[in-house]
Amino acid sequence: MRYLVIGTAGHVDHGKTALIKALTGIDTDRLREEKERGISIELGFAHLDLPDGRRAGVIDVPGHEKFVKHMLAGIGGIDLVLLVIAADEGVMPQTREHLDIIQLLGIERGIVVLSKIDLVEADWLELVEEELREFLAGTVLEGAPVCKVSAVTGAGLPELLETITACTAELPARTAAGAARLPVDRVFTVVGFGTVVTGTLASGTLRVGEAVEIMPHRRPARVRSLQTHKQKVQQAGAGQRVAVNLAGVDVSDIRRGDVVTTVGAFTPTRRLDVRLLLLSGAPRALKNRTRIRLHLGAAEIMSRVLLLDRDELEPGQECYAQLYLETETIAGKGDRFVIRSYSPMHTIGGGRVVDPNPPRHKRFQSAVLERLAILEKGTPHELVEEASRRIEAPQSAEDLAAATGLDPDRVQAAVNELEGRGVLVRLADGVQVAHAEHFEQWKRTVLGALQDYHRRYPLREGYPKEELRSRSFAVFNPGKFQVLLQSLAAKGLITLYSQNVALKEFSTEELPEKTRQLLDRMETAFREGGMQPPTVAQVCAKLELGEAEGQEYLHYLIRHGKLVRVDEEWCFHAEAVEEARNRIRDFLREHGELSVGEARDLLGSSRRYVLPLLTYFDRKRFTRRVGDLRVLVKP
Repeated sequence: MRYLVIGTAGHVDHGKTALIKALTGIDTDRLREEKERGISIELGFAHLDLPDGRRAGVIDVPGHEKFVKHMLAGIGGIDLVLLVIAADEGVMPQTREHLDIIQLLGIERGIVVLSKIDLVEADWLELVEEELREFLAGTVLEGAPVCKVSAVTGAGLPELLETITACTAELPARTAAGAARLPVDRVFTVVGFGTVVTGTLASGTLRVGEAVEIMPHRRPARVRSLQTHKQKVQQAGAGQRVAVNLAGVDVSDIRRGDVVTTVGAFTPTRRLDVRLLLLSGAPRALKNRTRIRLHLGAAEIMSRVLLLDRDELEPGQECYAQLYLETETIAGKGDRFVIRSYSPMHTIGGGRVVDPNPPRHKRFQSAVLERLAILEKGTPHELVEEASRRIEAPQSAEDLAAATGLDPDRVQAAVNELEGRGVLVRLADGVQVAHAEHFEQWKRTVLGALQDYHRRYPLREGYPKEELRSRSFAVFNPGKFQVLLQSLAAKGLITLYSQNVALKEFSTEELPEKTRQLLDRMETAFREGGMQPPTVAQVCAKLELGEAEGQEYLHYLIRHGKLVRVDEEWCFHAEAVEEARNRIRDFLREHGELSVGEARDLLGSSRRYVLPLLTYFDRKRFTRRVGDLRVLVKP
């Protein structure tokens, strides 16, 4: 079912709240001050049952100029706007500002409601209608239905309901794909339940029991319960008005403008690349680095405007800009926003987010402007290629969909074509892809690092994978790095071991004669030591090897099964360990238990060597210690 959210707009005291009460029976003025002053100060919420059986959420916004920021917090994400104009007053200052906001937020469906018709004569009403036609000319509401109503007498209300039904009958379906994102427009506590937030779900789906994050502060929480229009539900989809009871956070941890999101789906930012329009009615040009009030979702954020291709933006003009935010936020590509002047506070412009997580830009850079043009207007193929070029890590089609704001099916089609043209390379998992230029660079980096490592450590099996990742691919998580290595292995370039990676042609079996001789001499020293082996330091001194070099030789012999390290201090030749195992097994099969002294005599050694050897056998679950004795684990 397509969910529907209706919002009001209009000048203060033009009858918005009275109209909603007449339509729904719900008084959206809930604050004591609102009752006393007779005006809306905060957002109000109701629900409206339409003649065709649908139930719509209704958001009643304040009209007073002091509370426009509250209006902006609630009007984003609505499907239909009711622009309410009192017949006895006509178009007023906030009527104009609210219409500007409607246009900047891209709200294309609307109904003009002429309220309070019971207060005027018919000829006056005709004059107001003529003024309305001139006022709406050239705006998104030009040609919109005009309904004349009275909340007092009920005149025109049935016709308004029918018009609302007709205007919303064929709304395009909202996709539930993608991450959940709920801009919070209200936070409160319910006794016995705890913290509750409300908002219009901008994308995705929320489900009872799932983990979520409160952004931009990354506070973890869990959805305890959900309500839409005071009805409990198990899940809520994009476009619905929803109240979310959250577990794991206090009401003081959340404020209006925060966003409830799927865990890990969004990255907080202090920069936004945008297409910015300065309203033709703005009082003056907008200079570079001007401080403004950014209204995005339900948040108001102080920001500065960096104009990327000019020093001033004249009224009626638009350009690319980067917004520097004084506090972090999250955004999605294509999100609409409004900007207001810092002081005095007036709506002066707005636009659309082009890149929600951009790097810092220098001004007047043609490459930056070209990239933003592709992000804003490019074809799916151009957008996917640009995203894959910009994101220097393997990406799935879902990752690229999130980066481009495109439907996953369109992204997958673009990926398939770009792969066929050699622009993208599909990695070994069959899911992730990378731009061919990045893949070639990664390949050169890995092969170069391995060549250098083998030169420095010719006796080692290979470069430890995690060390290689942290040194050369820190932006990759371990999973993505493993997929890259698997892709290079599939091309026959490298060999993967459990912990290490080596060049395909590298082998520790083909060693220089001098190295082989030293290895043989080291192995012989431990073999001759038998049950009383020398220390590593003694062997290195005898062979005239430095400590570090000696450790390389030692690790090589251990890896190839010639030596066995029984603890941090002692190594035995593998033949001595096997002989000890056999003697101990035969003894225990006959006697059942073995003391350290008996082991010493059995092996012809001393406690100094026997004790670490017995402890080693315990760790290997060959023997088990019972008090001061050993018994076989498997007799």
